[in-house]
Amino acid sequence: MEMKNGTSVQEFTLEGFPAVQRLGKILFLVHSLAYLASIAGNTVIVTTTCADSRLQMPVYFFLRIFSFFECCFTSAIIPKLLVIFLLGKQTISFAACFLQACVFVFLGAAGFLLLAVMSLDQYLAICKPLHYTTIMNLRACCLLVTACSALGFTLIASLVVMVSQLCFCGPHVIPHFFCDLSPLIHLSCSASRSLEILLLVLALCVLLTPLIITITACSNIVITIIGLPSAKERQKAFSTCSSHLIVLPLMYGSCVFIYMKRKKVNRLDSNKEAALVNTVVTPLLNPVTYMLRN
Repeated sequence: MEMKNGTSVQEFTLEGFPAVQRLGKILFLVHSLAYLASIAGNTVIVTTTCADSRLQMPVYFFLRIFSFFECCFTSAIIPKLLVIFLLGKQTISFAACFLQACVFVFLGAAGFLLLAVMSLDQYLAICKPLHYTTIMNLRACCLLVTACSALGFTLIASLVVMVSQLCFCGPHVIPHFFCDLSPLIHLSCSASRSLEILLLVLALCVLLTPLIITITACSNIVITIIGLPSAKERQKAFSTCSSHLIVLPLMYGSCVFIYMKRKKVNRLDSNKEAALVNTVVTPLLNPVTYMLRN
């Protein structure tokens, strides 16, 4: 991809968290521990579900892929944040910034689509148990994961190409701690209104479509669980999907706050905390939730 940069801007400056930069070493330690714990937890899930013959089921196959996505997602964002906290080095090259934004959006979109697939998997396991093994075979699982990745890439590819062709003539300070498409569009001196609308439409597609699928699947699961004859069967069915129901609000909550709320003058500044939850806290809690439940 050839990026158009018709000005002298060869790098951007990530603002980070200037109000607490004096606590850089403490924040570096805290976020390093959170990052390492997140990577370790997701790695344990990937390793265990690959090595244990008892876990060669679709639900653990999807969990393995989801954990791998989470490792890549956090590794695209957190290392640069740690450098900012420890060394105060806030600059990032033009190409590296766009690469980070591309990886962030792609993995985020693919992750949400995969959550919808995991909801459908649990719906089939609870509501259609007699047909489950026939429908959710290894080939179907691989096709669904491939479809999530391909659709996530397709949704953001055109937008990333369009943003990369914008002119940046200053300022070059991104009011965030990582490169995202929204702040990049706001920094451009080109006409970007159409891109802002396109970004909103794609965000709606990526967030709301999986959410509708997930709510529909979970609603049918709840109805089926309520209709089970014994309390033991209801408890067993609910335990199957309880981890997923805990993870969903964590992921959707911060992202809806970032992309869906009403536009304000200092919108990007007020989104830093929500983005921090999405990139640090949620990837840390996800493996804990799934491992404790399973």
